[in-house]
Amino acid sequence: MKTVTSADGTAIAFQEQGKGPALILVDGALCARGAKEGLAVALAPNFTVFRYDRRGRGDSGDTLPYAVEREIEDLEAVIGAAGGTAFLYGHSSGCALVIDTVLHAGGTTAAKIALYEAPYDDDPAARGPWTAYLDDLAVALAAGRRGDAVARFMAHVGMPAGQIAGMRQSPFFPALEAIAPTLAYDHAGLMGDSLAVPVGQAARVTVPALVMYGDASFPFMPATARTLSAAMPHARLRVLEGQTHDVDPAVQAPVLAQFFAG
Repeated sequence: MKTVTSADGTAIAFQEQGKGPALILVDGALCARGAKEGLAVALAPNFTVFRYDRRGRGDSGDTLPYAVEREIEDLEAVIGAAGGTAFLYGHSSGCALVIDTVLHAGGTTAAKIALYEAPYDDDPAARGPWTAYLDDLAVALAAGRRGDAVARFMAHVGMPAGQIAGMRQSPFFPALEAIAPTLAYDHAGLMGDSLAVPVGQAARVTVPALVMYGDASFPFMPATARTLSAAMPHARLRVLEGQTHDVDPAVQAPVLAQFFAG
């Protein structure tokens, strides 16, 4: 493990492995850098792969108050540690951070970006449940009920109540509770009040982009991916057959390697 200091003085922990052009993996909600170990191993023969703990997770610090700008600076610090430019891969809400970072830097620090299942949803029926989730999340975190915050997120994404109850008794649940405040960073912060696909922002992304989704994932993902890729001037769309939101590294790694090496 190594650390780099972000602009506000926060220590950001990262690991690097492999040899070749720099590729940074940007996780989504409730994930620390270990979540992408399998993907990093699969990509390491062709890339120097960087996995990092976003602020508030794992071995990274968490200077308050939170702001999206601080997360952008964190990723820019990791890019600096990688040599000043890198390929970026975002998963789930990590896609939003990748987009924001590319726009902040004017496309000078990312040669190409890849996005897997950015969780935007243009369906008006999704707005009410999203708002209710954000409200409940804020109340739970303000009261220090981190376990309830994690459980509320799991319920929002469709996990059955019985499975959530079992998860709360599992040995890994305390690790999820520890990073529960970062749910607000991802959702109230990066994703915001509106779930709509940010076509205006996407239209300003000028670097080559690969937008992906799995055909066994959430029903709204295909439309979201199509809208996002259509808005980006230099994007291509790719469907990963048989894949859910938890994409198999063995399936995804060759797709990423081909895109970034092309």
